[in-house]
Amino acid sequence: MRRQTRNPYGPFRMGIQSYSMRKFSFQEALRMTRELGLEYVEAFPMHLPYFAPPEKWRESARMIADSGRKLIAYGVVSFGRDEKNARQVFEFAKAMGIEVITADPEPASFGFLNRLCEEFKIPIAIHNHGPGSRYDTIRSIEEAMRGQPRWIGACIDTAHLLRSGENPVEAVRRFGKERVHAVHIKDVKDRTQYTRLGKGDLDMVGFLRALRQIDFKGSFALEYEEEPDEPMPALRECLQALQEAVRRM
Repeated sequence: MRRQTRNPYGPFRMGIQSYSMRKFSFQEALRMTRELGLEYVEAFPMHLPYFAPPEKWRESARMIADSGRKLIAYGVVSFGRDEKNARQVFEFAKAMGIEVITADPEPASFGFLNRLCEEFKIPIAIHNHGPGSRYDTIRSIEEAMRGQPRWIGACIDTAHLLRSGENPVEAVRRFGKERVHAVHIKDVKDRTQYTRLGKGDLDMVGFLRALRQIDFKGSFALEYEEEPDEPMPALRECLQALQEAVRRM
């Protein structure tokens, strides 16, 4: 009988945002993901364009299957007032087996996004960006989710919250199990300088504990925006720091 190996990331489905490998092709990004020992992927739209013809979707699906990786999230997608374009995103997501779409939706889009989420059974996770963006604080995301069905939730980007002077641990507690659909975990120092995980101001152990307390099962993606020409050493260091935080969680 084959023994099941222990997940070094505890209860989390650890993956990577392919934006971390944006200087490489998506096929190369999948290979790098495998080399990092990660199973799950959130695809950056320029790596895997939803606006490509459906036959390209099928080719991409075969490539992902051949890599042994699982595409569970997609984004970050901007949704404006064009419902037809939004429907294409959802059709693509359904065809590719994507579980959640991380997004920057205009407030005017929520009416048809609610309908599309219900129709396709795929939630939207509002992604916070840094200071001055549409969704930059815990409160701005809460206000966007207020009155919306649970299909509309959050993708907590830890570094961008820190840049906005916010506490990612508090974000988990306030949004809760029903609204935290996805996570981009990354670190920043003094609200200005992106760092490798464990080198900045993120309370990684506290953040992981908060996710465990809400029994988070969504897309959990490492994202590292620096050193795009040669990201692998930094990504490995980030994952080592994350594994250590999981042991202390």
